[in-house]
Amino acid sequence: MAHHTAKASYEQLSRRLNKFPVGAPPSELFYDILAMLFTEREARLVSRLPVAPFKAADAARAWATDTPQAERELDRLVERSLLIDTCFEGERRYFLPPPMAGFFEFSMMRTDGRLDKQTLAELFHRYMNVEDDFVRELYEPGETQLGRALVHEPALDLDDDLHVLDYERASAIIGDASHLGVGLCYCRHKMEHVGKACEAPLELCLSLNAAAETLIRQGVVRPIDRVEGLDLLAEAYEHDLVQFAENVRQGVNFICNCCRCCCETMIAARRFAVLRPVHTTRFMPVLDEQACSGCGRCTEVCPVEAMRQELPGVAPVVDRSVCIGCGVCSRSCGRRAILLTVRPERIITPLDSAHRTVVMAIERGKLQNLIFSEQGLASHRALAAVLGVILRLPPVKQIMASEQIKSRYLEGLIARRRYW
Repeated sequence: MAHHTAKASYEQLSRRLNKFPVGAPPSELFYDILAMLFTEREARLVSRLPVAPFKAADAARAWATDTPQAERELDRLVERSLLIDTCFEGERRYFLPPPMAGFFEFSMMRTDGRLDKQTLAELFHRYMNVEDDFVRELYEPGETQLGRALVHEPALDLDDDLHVLDYERASAIIGDASHLGVGLCYCRHKMEHVGKACEAPLELCLSLNAAAETLIRQGVVRPIDRVEGLDLLAEAYEHDLVQFAENVRQGVNFICNCCRCCCETMIAARRFAVLRPVHTTRFMPVLDEQACSGCGRCTEVCPVEAMRQELPGVAPVVDRSVCIGCGVCSRSCGRRAILLTVRPERIITPLDSAHRTVVMAIERGKLQNLIFSEQGLASHRALAAVLGVILRLPPVKQIMASEQIKSRYLEGLIARRRYW
C-alpha cells in the first residue's frame, strides 16, 4: 500500500511538471529519478504549487498552512536547488524550475555530497540517452527551442566580425552579465559516472545574470569575474567545444560549453536532426575545395556530423540541413579552406525568457498553464504580463494563442492590437 501511495505522489508531481512548456514524459525511470530528489511528502506538496512565480503566502494557501511554515518548507527545497528563489519588486518569489534546463542539471552540478551521484547519473543516462521519449518531448512539439548555438569567435575574420551581433557572441554576453558563475558540466559529470566521459574540462558550465545570482547563493556554482569568464571561454575554444546559450537576446541565463560526445543537445542533434533541437547561428561554412587537403580534421570536430567525408583525402561536403553554424570546423582547418558566410534565411531569437516561454507554450498547446492553474486564476498582474507578450507576437502566433485560451477577452485584445 505504501508503495502505491509513494508512486501516486510522484505521478502527481510529474503532472505538475508537465504543465511547463517543456516537461518530461512519465515513466518508471522518471519516477525513480524524482524519488531520489524529492521525498514522497515533498512531491505531494510541490505538485500543488502554481506554475507562475509565487510568494510564500501563495504556497501556504495551496498547502492549507500558515505562511511561516510554508516559507520553511520552501527554503528547504531552495537549499537543495529544487526550487529557485529570487527578489521581485522587493518581494521574495519562488519558482519551480522545469526538469531541463533546471533541477536535473542542478542535481549533478552540486558538490555537497547529498546525493548518490553514481545512481542518479545511471538513471539520467538511461532516461535521456537510452530511451527516446524524453528527447522527443523536449524538442518535437514546437519549432522554438530552449537553446541556440553561438558562433565560434576565433573562426571569424574581420569581415565576419562586422556581421555578428552582441547577443550572438559568448564574449559579449559574458561582458554584459550582471552576475557570473561557473559550475560542473552536467553532461560530462553524468558521463563520468557511467564511464563515458571525454577529456574536456569539467568545470565549464557558465551561469549568468539572474540565474547566476540565485545559483551562487545556493552554492550550485562559484562566482567568477568577467576576466575569468573570458579565460574559461578561451579554454573552451582550445578544446573545440561548442557554445550553446539560452535562446534569448536579453538576460541570457546560461552558456554551456559542449563537447560532441557527452552533451545531451549535441547527441540529440545527431540522433534527431529532423527535430532541429538546436537553433543555428546566422552563419554557414563554405568549403574551398581547391584549398582543402582532405585531411578530415573538420569531420572529426563537427559536433553534429554536418561535415561528411565520403573517401579519405577527398574534400568533405556540408549538410546544410544538419549544420548549426558553430564554426568549429572553420577554426580547425589549418589551410583556411573553410570560411563562414551569412545564411540567407532569417534567424529569429526571442527577446527574453518570458517571450520565449510564451511562444514555446503556444506551440506546445500549454499556454493556458501560464495563465490558469489548478489552484485558481492567476493574478491580474501575471495575466497582464503574459498577455503583454502575446500581443507583441506575429499575427499567426496570436491566432494560435487565441485558439488555445478560447477567451473572448484575449481575442478582443488581439483584434484591437492590430489597429494600435
